[in-house]
Amino acid sequence: MESEHFDVLIVGAGLSGVDAAYRVRTSCPGRSWAIVEARACMGGTWDLFRYPGIRSDSDMFTLGFPFRPWNEDRSIADGPSIRRYIEESAAELGIDRAVRYGQRVTAARWVSRTARWTVEINDGERAYTCGFLYMCSGYYRYDQAHTPEFPGQDSFAGPVVHPQFWPEELDYAGKRVVVIGSGATAVTLVPALAGTAAHVTMLQRSPSYMTSLPGTDPLASWANRRLPAPLAHRLNRARSIVFTQAFYQFCRRFPGAARRALRRMTEAQLPDGYPVDPHFTPSYDPWDQRMCLVPDGDLFKAVASGRASVCTATIDRIVPTGVRLRGGREVEADILVSATGLQLQMVGGATLTVDDREVTPADTFVYRGCMLSGVPNLALSIGYANASWTLRADLSARYVCRLLNHMVAHGYSTATPVKRGGGTSRPLLDLSSGYIRRAEAALPRQGEASPWRVRQNYILDYLSERFSAVGADMHFASAPAGNPDP
Repeated sequence: MESEHFDVLIVGAGLSGVDAAYRVRTSCPGRSWAIVEARACMGGTWDLFRYPGIRSDSDMFTLGFPFRPWNEDRSIADGPSIRRYIEESAAELGIDRAVRYGQRVTAARWVSRTARWTVEINDGERAYTCGFLYMCSGYYRYDQAHTPEFPGQDSFAGPVVHPQFWPEELDYAGKRVVVIGSGATAVTLVPALAGTAAHVTMLQRSPSYMTSLPGTDPLASWANRRLPAPLAHRLNRARSIVFTQAFYQFCRRFPGAARRALRRMTEAQLPDGYPVDPHFTPSYDPWDQRMCLVPDGDLFKAVASGRASVCTATIDRIVPTGVRLRGGREVEADILVSATGLQLQMVGGATLTVDDREVTPADTFVYRGCMLSGVPNLALSIGYANASWTLRADLSARYVCRLLNHMVAHGYSTATPVKRGGGTSRPLLDLSSGYIRRAEAALPRQGEASPWRVRQNYILDYLSERFSAVGADMHFASAPAGNPDP
């Protein structure tokens, strides 16, 4: 099988992939690189998800690239705007010309003798070799979602859809819609559908924490109007980072006070006497699960107007005209939306082998939040759970470039994280959300201390990336004769 060689091969052309490509191009001059993308277009998650109201759940000053400011007024952006921003950024930086579409990585094999990865595309349709493999494919499974089968579902008279595969032709105007779920997708869908549907019911087994922020940040808008663009971008970004980190720390250190503050915020946006218990009172502490963002209070406004309602109950079965709850009550529906979550997977579902030994990610530890123990010359892009994905992705890309330059400077061809000693392990993502718990057996673990700890703290991670030694707990090996990779 004929193959083409690159010093660095980046997998995925979403936010992480474009960020990684920019960092490699600017920080590692002279290296050859390319991006392979399984889909037919750029954007990753922001191209895949097309359901009504799709938007970011973090502000664009941090979700956007640090090297290309977000200049639009809305800080909480819709999906099409984010997709356009990624495409325009890649075109402006010349990264789009390096993307090879329709090329899904199905296997990657490392051979120590040659210090190279052989990367198989589309089950052997073609292959690439590379000195360093950078997986920026996220951890959502694109071809499947979490779709539990409810008793009687086949009897329902109308369509049952999952937001991940939203039918473009679906007409919900004037229809009664039941959205099953209480996570970020449901919270986004309900107010978007309520604008034209006859009525929308968010049917949840248990509620999630929600926080409301303005979709357009007035302080950021002021800075954009009055200050030079680079300065405004840095200020907006820094302010957002400090605010989100401070709020997260407040919630984790003072959960009781955070519960009360969030409850008061919710009560203030709902009609007097609205039953906050049980519809908006979770049983867990704030940030045990990811918090849902409600920009401009749109969900609360839809509920207050009567166009939407929240029902907290357990489903007994689906019936032809809607959903029957335990206790016998029926919620009528013309359309069911199963916003029941996502499936997670590592390395885009590809099979990894190191010298003919198959790598099981769950048997590895994450190093510096972006590499796997015992796996040479491979990095992952894993975002934060408590802040925007791009913040962590960019720190990972910066570290990868430092590592690549260190290897070249010292004549090394391989860099392998080595976890020494035992010690306790923890889940990769310290959240109790259902989609994370379902995937725990497939995800790598984290340790108790740096560099094996995946901290949810951008400020500490930023300082660590800037000032810590490149090679702590890393085994380096020199290039074989005649092979200068990576």
